[in-house]
Amino acid sequence: MARYTGPTTRIARKLGEPIFGPDKVLEKKNYPPGMHGQTKRRKKVSEYGTQLLEKQKAKFTYGLLEKQFFNTFKKAERMKGVTGEILLQLLETRLDNVVFRLGIAPTRSAARQLVSHRHITVNGSVVNIPSYSLKGGDLVGVREKSKSLETITESLISERHTKYSWLEWDKEQFAGKYLNNPERSDIPENIKEQLIVELYSK
Repeated sequence: MARYTGPTTRIARKLGEPIFGPDKVLEKKNYPPGMHGQTKRRKKVSEYGTQLLEKQKAKFTYGLLEKQFFNTFKKAERMKGVTGEILLQLLETRLDNVVFRLGIAPTRSAARQLVSHRHITVNGSVVNIPSYSLKGGDLVGVREKSKSLETITESLISERHTKYSWLEWDKEQFAGKYLNNPERSDIPENIKEQLIVELYSK
C-alpha cells in the first residue's frame, strides 16, 4: 500500500510538532523549512490555511493517505456524537496505532510494517491489514515465532502501554487487550479536531 516516504523532519518543521517522534533537528530549527529560514517575513496564515495544517498534522500523525483520511472522516460524520472526537477515536482503533500504543513497535510506521509482515495477531488470528478496526475486548498479540524480534523486544522496554487507560498489557503472553474506545481527554495527540470538521464542512 502506498504511503508517505519523504523527509519526515521537513514535515514536522512545517507543522511545528515532532509528530514522527523525537527529532533533534526540529529542536534546533523550530521554524518552517525554507531557504530563508527565520529571516524571511512570512505571511499570516489564513483561516483555511490553519484548518488545512491541522488536517495535515492528523493525517501524518496517524500515517494515512488523503483518501483514507477523508473516508475515515465521512464514517465519523455518519456516526452519532461529536464528529471531531469520533474521528480521533476511529483513528485510535486502527490496528497499527494500537500496536504502537502498546509499545510493540517504536513508531506507527514500524507498527504498520509489523502488521503488514504478519507478525501481529488479533484474537489469535494473524491480521496483516494496518487499518483493521479494533473493538472493545479484542486481544492484540505477537505471533509466537516473532516474539524474539529485536525491534519488538527493544520497543517493549519503553512500557508505553502503561500510559493509556484503554489498554491492558500481559507481558507473559506478549499481548494487550483493547478495552474500549478512549475519551477525547485521554488521547494525548495535540490535534484541534474541530478545525478539521470546519475544513471539510466548507
